[in-house]
Amino acid sequence: MGNGVERHVTFHVSPDKVEEFEQFFQDEYRPAMANTTGFIKAELLKDKENSQDLQMVLRFESSEAAENWRASDSHAALKPHLKSLYNGSDLKVYEFIA
Repeated sequence: MGNGVERHVTFHVSPDKVEEFEQFFQDEYRPAMANTTGFIKAELLKDKENSQDLQMVLRFESSEAAENWRASDSHAALKPHLKSLYNGSDLKVYEFIA
């Protein structure tokens, strides 16, 4: 498992869409991702000091598995709704060590 990868994506969500973003993640985004080969987990975190910043923590068995999710029809179908909920995002990718 030493070659696992974790993607941390911070979304700067529109103030009036925070609840919708959370619901979308739970009801649609995470369930779709869970069907991806190599998927391990997906969590959603909210910044305690800025509740408009929500971070997805996505873990996959490999970089290839993460890319397969990003290239999937499911991701493509969900992307327009996701993009309508935020004003910008930041990505960091980590290798899983231990």
